[in-house]
Amino acid sequence: MKNITPRLIELFKHGFCTPQITQLAKKMKEPSTTIHYNIKKMEKEGAIKAYKAVFDYKKIGLGYCAYLLIRVSQDKYGKIDDVCEKLAKHNEVESVDIVTGDFEVLVKLRVKDSDEYYQFIQYIINNYSIIKAVSMTSLKQFKSEFVG
Repeated sequence: MKNITPRLIELFKHGFCTPQITQLAKKMKEPSTTIHYNIKKMEKEGAIKAYKAVFDYKKIGLGYCAYLLIRVSQDKYGKIDDVCEKLAKHNEVESVDIVTGDFEVLVKLRVKDSDEYYQFIQYIINNYSIIKAVSMTSLKQFKSEFVG
């Protein structure tokens, strides 16, 4: 059988998942049509932004997770949204937040290993006017937005 797992993972990471309406209907004891209508309404209103698979990242080769605190150069300080939008386009980046404190940006990223992490850091430092980056490596995650 053809192995399409890497392609499926990429699609799942970008929101190509759908709710299991029949299972929701059984659990809520409501008709499937009612569940479907309410989900579509929330999607239209923007309350639901995406559906994503929850991965065991080690099993899909993305077991190295790090958080970066980034300070941008003064000429980019007024254009921080532009920097964040560019960072968010990288597949390695899981989230980007503008934050308060000594740094302007917080980035969560997932890569295969420390070598891939180092390459990514070198790239963004050389291309996004970053004057300082402090990183923290996640050793073990106990809770996320998706899994308790």
